[in-house]
Amino acid sequence: MEVILLERVEKLGQMGQVVKVRPGFARNYLLPQKKAMRATKANLAVFEKQKAHLEAVNLERRKDAEHVATKMDGVSVVVIRQAGETGVLYGSVTPRDVAEALAGAGFTVDRKQVVIDQPIKTLGLFKLRVVLHPEVSVTVTVNVARSQEEAELQAQRGGMVTAADLVEEDEQPDYAEAAAENAEEA
Repeated sequence: MEVILLERVEKLGQMGQVVKVRPGFARNYLLPQKKAMRATKANLAVFEKQKAHLEAVNLERRKDAEHVATKMDGVSVVVIRQAGETGVLYGSVTPRDVAEALAGAGFTVDRKQVVIDQPIKTLGLFKLRVVLHPEVSVTVTVNVARSQEEAELQAQRGGMVTAADLVEEDEQPDYAEAAAENAEEA
């Protein structure tokens, strides 16, 4: 099936291009989302009349997205989750969780704009892409931790924190002193 793209679609084409796609992709995604229209002679004529208006609207949306992207670039959000001793989460972090965390940080993002390439099922720091506009995306850091204190430690160290790292230095046994005492006794 051939369609005319009404906006840039990643890995497919630019606005105004006539591309051939599978019928299911067109029927279930492109047409209902108003990202494309069927490539008929009548629709081509309608598109040519609306092209200037569509390009102006796209340019305005892109400028707004770039403005938000400058503020959002490099933002780090914390997602608190329960996890086992090995750092494996009891669930996983979803785009909805990231969108809610970004909303808490003052950014309005839809869950559909958050791109998670691989499932987040462990504690740690993860770089995720947020697509604000088909031509504008930004990278944010998601810090998945058991508590706020653990999140701060992970941010300082740049990675996952083990249970031993969470124990205060005062509470950790001094192995050097214990070894010296054992040497004196022997």
